Amino acid sequence: MDKIIGALLILVGIIHLLPVTGVMGVDRLTTLYGISFGDPNLEILMRHRALLFGLLGVLLIYAAFQPTLQWLAIVAGMISVVSFIVLALAVGDYNLSLRKVVIADIVAIVALLAAGLLKLLYLNKDTGL
Repeated sequence: MDKIIGALLILVGIIHLLPVTGVMGVDRLTTLYGISFGDPNLEILMRHRALLFGLLGVLLIYAAFQPTLQWLAIVAGMISVVSFIVLALAVGDYNLSLRKVVIADIVAIVALLAAGLLKLLYLNKDTGL
């Protein structure tokens, strides 16, 4: 059970690590999101966002091997992916590159829900509930 939960957290961690390359600059951000980043303020914000995704990705992967951190990682990952999907649906009219992000986040939600459910089942098995 621990290995399955760990694998699911690693999957979600990798999904969160993919945008980290955006830290390298505007060209990589443009490739990732299919939009122009001509405004230096937007570049700063998006590169910082890429760094934060990296931190969350590292937490998710680290938690795969540290059961005491798994609930924290599951909740943090869920907040990340659900909030992006809610924003994308609320604004709408996003491009094909962002559609790929939405799809990746849906995969992440399924993986995090599965990890959380397995964690609950494993917890109940250990406590006899």
